[in-house]
Amino acid sequence: MLRPPLLGRSLRKSSGFSILVKQMWGALRSSPQRLERWYSQGPCAQRNRNDALHPPCKGPASAPGGTRQSPINIRWRDSVYDPQLKPLRVCYAASCLHVWNTGYFFQVEFDDSAEGSGISGGPLENHYRLKQCHFHWGAVNERGSEHTVDDRVYPAELHLVHWNSVKYRSYKEALTGENGMAVIGVFLKLGAHHEALQKLVEVLPEIKHKGARSAVGPFQPARLLPACRDYWTYAGSLTTPPLSESVTWVIQKQPIEIAQSQLAAFRSLLFSALGEEERSMVDNYRPLQPLMNRKVRSSFRAVEEGI
Repeated sequence: MLRPPLLGRSLRKSSGFSILVKQMWGALRSSPQRLERWYSQGPCAQRNRNDALHPPCKGPASAPGGTRQSPINIRWRDSVYDPQLKPLRVCYAASCLHVWNTGYFFQVEFDDSAEGSGISGGPLENHYRLKQCHFHWGAVNERGSEHTVDDRVYPAELHLVHWNSVKYRSYKEALTGENGMAVIGVFLKLGAHHEALQKLVEVLPEIKHKGARSAVGPFQPARLLPACRDYWTYAGSLTTPPLSESVTWVIQKQPIEIAQSQLAAFRSLLFSALGEEERSMVDNYRPLQPLMNRKVRSSFRAVEEGI
């Protein structure tokens, strides 16, 4: 979900934080453990997809000592309807700064200096400012999303990342702080051409290589949200190192549609920098993590959806 190069110089210089990041990356790179993740587009389509993962995603099932890691498989019938969960209030007014290739996914950065742009309500006790959004996707349509619903995997997943601006002074502080982060997850499925998303797709050729960035002009991220705002929520973590258990996840029940050509544009990006051996940017998702003793709450009553 997040990536350490975005944390800023001051936080990276902290000895304690540097040690934590090194430990996490070391575990992800060297551990022989693999968590098997099966996907299903139908009764005869179950397969192990872990061998397809980009190397930083391969590793132990969870962070050392972690009890609330992400992503997870959401069981529709096992989620607990909570009538106290109100609709999530979304107000995005921040200007879009640029879009760039992080070497892991492409990310859209927003100006988070103003208080007004962000989310509140729902499962959140405070206001959370919008910082960035990014996507995870697979090399093929049968895999790509980080979260799953009743073992169903989507071709891609959008994350809208926010930080608790009431409790913390900065995004860097909130990353590893209790209740510091709130992330909206939106599934993407193949279907109609997505007009709002096309504005990002059109600049992807300019950021093909790691580290490249481009201006994108006015962009309204609220247009990437589904019409139905029903959601699941649970306490979880970042999905890349340092895997901090600081995230309140808000997973939208309804996916949005994306055209095959738009998804192909995602897959045209590269993990590698200019001059390096080219490596296609695909399968940039983390394996599923154990739910352990957590509960997944829903803002809606569970009914049979034929999933």
